[in-house]
Amino acid sequence: MDKLSANQAWSPRLALLVAATFFMEFLDGTVLTTAIPSIAADFGVASASVNITMTAYLMTVAMGIPLSGWLAERLGARRIFCLAIAVFTLASLLCAASQDLTILTVSRVLQGLGGAMMVPVGTLLVLRGTPKSDLLRATAYLVWPGLLAPVLAPLVGGALTTYLSWHWIFLINLPLGAAALLAALRLVPAVPGDRNRRLDWLGLALTTAGVGALVAGLELASGHLGGSLTWPIILAGVLALAAAVLWMRRAAHPLFDLTVFGTRTFRATNSGGFIYRLTISAVPFLLPLMFQNGFGWSPLHAGIMVAAVFIGNIGIKPATTPLIRRFGFKPVLVFASLASAATFVLCAMLSRETPEPLVFALLVCSGAFRSIGFSAYASVQYADILPGQLTSANAVSATVVQLATGAGIAVGALLLRLFESDSLLLSGLGILSAGPDGGGVAAYRGAFLSIAVLMLLSTVDSLLLHRDAGAEVSRPGPAPAEAPRPPRPA
Repeated sequence: MDKLSANQAWSPRLALLVAATFFMEFLDGTVLTTAIPSIAADFGVASASVNITMTAYLMTVAMGIPLSGWLAERLGARRIFCLAIAVFTLASLLCAASQDLTILTVSRVLQGLGGAMMVPVGTLLVLRGTPKSDLLRATAYLVWPGLLAPVLAPLVGGALTTYLSWHWIFLINLPLGAAALLAALRLVPAVPGDRNRRLDWLGLALTTAGVGALVAGLELASGHLGGSLTWPIILAGVLALAAAVLWMRRAAHPLFDLTVFGTRTFRATNSGGFIYRLTISAVPFLLPLMFQNGFGWSPLHAGIMVAAVFIGNIGIKPATTPLIRRFGFKPVLVFASLASAATFVLCAMLSRETPEPLVFALLVCSGAFRSIGFSAYASVQYADILPGQLTSANAVSATVVQLATGAGIAVGALLLRLFESDSLLLSGLGILSAGPDGGGVAAYRGAFLSIAVLMLLSTVDSLLLHRDAGAEVSRPGPAPAEAPRPPRPA
């Protein structure tokens, strides 16, 4: 039986606390981008060399997630969650105090280790105490950090670096982390772990190596320094994960219970949902580049415009749960993917001459559709998961989300390089012709049209769902009436 669920009840305050820690972790994954030139100048290194700090962080987060579920079961989720917040906060202080690139990179690894435990263990704490009828409300709290952090990161990082210094990107975590730790000690119930729970060492080694290789390969693919090593590293990661799956199917005490993939709604979230997350992760990467490099806007101008996606995310949030309850998961997922694909096509049609209010309105709509689909996938994935499968389902899902985010940025970068380097292809397609904006914008048009096609692939997967998929969560009915008792003998 699930020990935590026996003692813990649905707590909006706990869900809000977990969401706040997620926001810190997600934000620190990308916020450093705008500060790279300042860090490079302070340390006397090339800007490209500073990228190692972001790669080290993302790799540590992804590689640490598979172990976090076992740690929570073995030592207790409260203890691991509080430890994760403390490690993340301490590492943030070390990052701010770093005097050279080596120390900063090591500190980022430590910060990533804290983040790797915060996200899946925090999710587990919320989900274990949430009945299916409240799952939509619980996930509504948990999804907003993943929606907002990638959009706000350039604006937050740019403002802190411009008006203070890059050190404040990390220093701001200190009061937030301290407050989160105090709140966690008060809100999270102390439930002992299972000291007899065994660790699947081979499964852990294969999974960690596979995830690490994939993240490293995707990071190389999204930059300009991958060279001939990129695809061999990605292939090695795929092979390691395939070996992990084969091992865990026969292991007596596997790291993950892979029977979770027998649940159709969970499988959909990690197949079509993977493609959905990949495409929406590519958009915050492509938009600022198109506005700056293609339209000639300043970084601040581009950041303010991209914030329209944030407005759409937040604006639609109160309506996402009612929409899912009214129509069910399948129609909502199909609508969100089709509508998102349409906004990507419209983004491909933008030019310098497009009125800015129209661009702003388009991005608000894109953010709203993005939020609807993201929320629906986050809720439906656990709709039919049994309590005993929750730890494995949560760790697998958190790993897939990390990979989808990295893959989205890598795919966006690869598409840009493809269309930038093949001018004949661009000129051969009338819709991608340079026009008044020049060839630079044409490359972004090609990239946006390509991710629109990718988004349609997730639509196909959603169409194959049963019409009542996840109905226990989306349309919870009243408890079944008790059977009538037989009349007592006279």
